[in-house]
Amino acid sequence: MDVNKKVCNYIAKEWIKPSKSNRNFALDHNIDEKTVRKILQTDGYRIPLKTLHKICEARNLKLEDFFKLVKI
Repeated sequence: MDVNKKVCNYIAKEWIKPSKSNRNFALDHNIDEKTVRKILQTDGYRIPLKTLHKICEARNLKLEDFFKLVKI
């Protein structure tokens, strides 16, 4: 599986879908709502490391720990 797709699928399933809305997730994680929609695309999205860092930072999670969760 493509690494970008795996990362996006994890974020979508574990963090975005359980949240109140795409807008709330975006606001809570300091990213644009358009980016949330891109992450939710079935084909995946080439998520920039900076965006991934913002999301992890908002969750008090180190990138290293995120990659362990995703098993990359």
